[in-house]
Amino acid sequence: MKALAVRTLSSYGILAALVLELVVFGLLSDDFLSVRNQINILRGNAAIAIIAAGMTFVILTAGIDLSVGSLLGVSCVLTADVILGDWAPMPVRIAVGCVVGVTAGALAGAFNGIVATRMRIPPFVATLAMLTIARGVAYHYTGSRTISGLPEGFHELSNSVAPIGVMLAVYALGWVVLMRTPFGRHVYAVGGNPEAARLCGIRVDRVLRRVYLLSGALAGLAGVLVASRLNAGYPKAGELAELDAIAAVVVGGTSLMGGRGSIWGTLIGALVIGELVNGLELMHVSYYSQKIIIGVVLIGAAFLDRFRTEVA
Repeated sequence: MKALAVRTLSSYGILAALVLELVVFGLLSDDFLSVRNQINILRGNAAIAIIAAGMTFVILTAGIDLSVGSLLGVSCVLTADVILGDWAPMPVRIAVGCVVGVTAGALAGAFNGIVATRMRIPPFVATLAMLTIARGVAYHYTGSRTISGLPEGFHELSNSVAPIGVMLAVYALGWVVLMRTPFGRHVYAVGGNPEAARLCGIRVDRVLRRVYLLSGALAGLAGVLVASRLNAGYPKAGELAELDAIAAVVVGGTSLMGGRGSIWGTLIGALVIGELVNGLELMHVSYYSQKIIIGVVLIGAAFLDRFRTEVA
């Protein structure tokens, strides 16, 4: 009976928390459950949710990627700079700018993977170094200035449902990769026991390199969305985004020890945090108090993860 209760908590606890949030804030505010407000929440949290999707793959391997916020910033400024040029028709510039932004993130993520596997540097250190390198590149590339003057058509993309569609597509593809491909099974195996995975013939280092490449690429994609939302290339964009992404993954039930978690849990975790912040803002709770409450929620989620592990 106890084991059943733990499995139920593990599977549906975060979903119940989201429903509870919707009910409570819906009763406290007439605007909270409005279609307009909910769409704004989804749009506003799409970039963080996309980063969190990549972070899920990383944490499932018992790793960490601290560089994603800075990679978002680099992608943001590169995308804006490409679009601002006058070298091709606007649709072509926007398409190329998006590709450049995602590619920049992917290349940096691949570098993280190489440093962690070939040089045997712990992922925490490798990605921490990339955090400072990428942020320095963003500031140096722009001269610490914002790249402004982007076409209004690019900005309008973020005012539509496009960011929500991109976010859902990322999670749908992430679920397919994790649950329906050998690579996904290898990710879980490496996180559960890397030595056993190696003895089973899994090329652990290659899995890790692909995981960090994926994380970087999704950070680059998030940077494209942020550039559209700001309609500018802001070198400071994405600061502390890595902490928000990690929080979404942990709240969503993925274990920091690796080998256990789900991509949809991460999406719900991101929504729990996004809905919580929005509800607190509608209640006129101060920014600093919001941070305290989110920190308490994160501690609670980490405690539940430890409880599930010990009981299981």
